[in-house]
Amino acid sequence: MKYRKLILIAFTVFFLAACTKLEERFNSETTQGSSGGGGGNATALLQGAYRSFNTPLQDQSRWWAASEHTSDEAVGPTRGGDWDDNGVWRVLHNHRWNADHGFLTDTYRELLQSQFAATTVLDNNPTPQQGAEARFLRALAMYFVLDGWDQVPFRSTSLGDLTKTLPEVKKGTEAADYIISELTAAIANLPAGNGHGRASKNAARGLLMKVYLNKGVYTNRATPTFAAADMNQVITLADQILADFPAYPGGFTANFFDNFTPNNDVIGKEIVYSLRNDNASGTGGNGAMFHYHCGTHYNQTPSGWNGFTTLGDFYDAFDPADRRRGGGTVGPTDFGYYPGFTDVTGMRVGMLFGQQKNGAGANLQDRKGNPLSFTKEVALKETGNNLEVTGIRVVKYVQDQVHQFPADNDLVILRLADILLMKAEAILRGGTATAGPGGYGATAAAIVNNIRILPSRGPLAPLGTVDLNAVYKERGFELYWEGWRRNDMIRFGTFLNQRQLKTATGSERLLFPIPNQQLTINPNLTQNPGY
Repeated sequence: MKYRKLILIAFTVFFLAACTKLEERFNSETTQGSSGGGGGNATALLQGAYRSFNTPLQDQSRWWAASEHTSDEAVGPTRGGDWDDNGVWRVLHNHRWNADHGFLTDTYRELLQSQFAATTVLDNNPTPQQGAEARFLRALAMYFVLDGWDQVPFRSTSLGDLTKTLPEVKKGTEAADYIISELTAAIANLPAGNGHGRASKNAARGLLMKVYLNKGVYTNRATPTFAAADMNQVITLADQILADFPAYPGGFTANFFDNFTPNNDVIGKEIVYSLRNDNASGTGGNGAMFHYHCGTHYNQTPSGWNGFTTLGDFYDAFDPADRRRGGGTVGPTDFGYYPGFTDVTGMRVGMLFGQQKNGAGANLQDRKGNPLSFTKEVALKETGNNLEVTGIRVVKYVQDQVHQFPADNDLVILRLADILLMKAEAILRGGTATAGPGGYGATAAAIVNNIRILPSRGPLAPLGTVDLNAVYKERGFELYWEGWRRNDMIRFGTFLNQRQLKTATGSERLLFPIPNQQLTINPNLTQNPGY
């Protein structure tokens, strides 16, 4: 008991020093009496470390907002008095945030909490597998901090007098190299295969691919270069992951949206790593729920909050025959018709454009009695009589009709198509093409086209030429609203460009500002340029 109290004191000191607070549920995990692991609190602490990601990665205002609302895929328009929140959504899309932005501040702080939570596992005599899982989780948190802010406060231990030593700060390639070393060391003791809610060898390999692919970005975000050796690492890791999937096309689902259903841990066979959401055990967050609640209208089923939309320009970039775009209003042959969901609720999955219907097939109305017909037109600040219909809504996750919170849909972090598209990109950036296992493609063109021609994605014609721009577009069609768009746009050099509802912005926007409160308490941090 005395030892547990010391651990709790260490947590308290750290989070007071960092102006943070611990989620109530996570705090309870760190103090309960489970022994497990190597004889300490490793089992309970590891459970707490997993759960610590629920808010930063599964809340609509945290990392997802930072990744998607800053991109060409999502916008959170103010609708009269709804969704104003002092402009925090609007400034994300038009790149006008500052160092006091509440959502960015909270995201940075909570990711550091997750990082520290994983470190406590390592300090409490974990088994080899528990230690490897903790190292993966710590690397995952560090990766998102590196990607967003470049500066990663780091403590190698949770023990000792934390008031006397400030966290060191790892930046850029130093941080990337450390994450690579941690993930590489962890793989040997992680369970084989993919990770539905738990770290695994392939989850670590997939995250390693992200680090290697973006390593040139973390060296120079404005003008990145890509070393052939890093690209070959991406390709090698992809082939190792592909070895655990059935031969092409067996690794893909029959319906694209099977990857995002309440039972996607069973039928979402494309998933390489996901965050576990399980209503029965009370595990998880609202990551899947906000995908179908934030944008859908109050009068739809499921009833939503009439907020987020995608952009008309992004919608128009899809081939009309692309099933991934979903939508439609005609009947069971629609690309967006999902059995067991659409026939009950009337709602399609994918991008909802035009007149919306209920489960009986009747046209829905907005709260003023006007046709509920979603439009491509949308403004950052809406006024007038069209507040409830502007903007194309997105339902990437199929609603859990049994549970509300937490929904049973696992939140997808890495999927097979992402692994393949990263491999294709690495080949085009100077890596050596390999056939790899499973017949998924030996060249960038073969890989991309093998995804496009799948019945779950098309019918789409194969591309005659596959260059980096084609890969970039395909990543948007495949991975929209999955939290990778900002990362992709920076790597492909499009993030700062003028686009719908956004003017061109300066290179300082390639990084988020270090929150002012963090600068105050840790002089090892310095404000990023331009802020």
